[in-house]
Amino acid sequence: MRNFEYARAADVEQAIVLHGRDANTVYLAGGTTLLDLMKLDIIRPARVVDIHKLGLDKVEPLPDGKVRIGAMVSNTDLARHAHIAQHYPVLSESILSGASTQLRNKATTAGNVMQRVRCGYFRDGVSPCNKRTPGAGCAAIDGLNRNVHAVLGGSPQCIAAHPSDMCVAMVAIGATIHVQGPNGTRDIAFADFHLLPGDTPWKEHALEPDEMITHITLDAPMPGSRSAYLKLRDRTSYQFALASSAVILALDGNTMRDIRIALGGVTTRPWRAPDAEAVLRGKPLSEALIREAAVAAMAGAVSYGQNAFKIPLGQQAVIRNLSRLTA
Repeated sequence: MRNFEYARAADVEQAIVLHGRDANTVYLAGGTTLLDLMKLDIIRPARVVDIHKLGLDKVEPLPDGKVRIGAMVSNTDLARHAHIAQHYPVLSESILSGASTQLRNKATTAGNVMQRVRCGYFRDGVSPCNKRTPGAGCAAIDGLNRNVHAVLGGSPQCIAAHPSDMCVAMVAIGATIHVQGPNGTRDIAFADFHLLPGDTPWKEHALEPDEMITHITLDAPMPGSRSAYLKLRDRTSYQFALASSAVILALDGNTMRDIRIALGGVTTRPWRAPDAEAVLRGKPLSEALIREAAVAAMAGAVSYGQNAFKIPLGQQAVIRNLSRLTA
């Protein structure tokens, strides 16, 4: 562990001042990712700003049907919150499918949104990795890429899959990320927050260096909807998704009135699948239509040898979830 300066902020404004635009300063929330990467010597902060005392730990249902979630709400408190469990079951299920109870007790909502990839080449500190060292190359392209590497949204510069389950549910629900910096506040649509790797895989999100997340607001629930999160993995405990799907739908009889589908495990960022939604929306359900939607969800997928199985597995994540919700 390298030496670093520690500072505790009393409010949001002080936290922003303490952080500034210094790339060597980081915020300490739950620490479940930060401390891990510091121990691996992947992140080497000169200063750590503790933001535990900022009062950003409330889940607040709003009059317009939306829900405002503080950045410091723990994953456990969010998943177990009565309003979330009742009106956003897909979100509750996604959070409870990830990590362990102990980690969920510490991990925070904003920390989950900001967590880094689990690619072994990124985390080993020595292999070529464009996320860690821009221009170094991507060892995963021709290397071990079965488990935590994507078939959708990748580029020749990076194919690391986004690790979050919670974010897959949030991009299906629809949400807004509220951030604050020295120039005031601004809102970022959740679907636009995480960036595709493209030619700049080290740029993972739309947050400016001197900004911090303060809240996330979920869109109001789809009227008359049901929802579920399905996670496919090698084992059912403490494992990242090989493929996952978050599905929210509303039926009129046997006709799909509205539908939202998002994917995880197979993608480089939380991935909404509008082409798959368009296949289903306004049409009578059938097994053949569900399979057509699953194929559309994975359209454009590119495999890299060992992770080729993720293309049919991603389709199965959609098929099984849709079939269960409409049974």
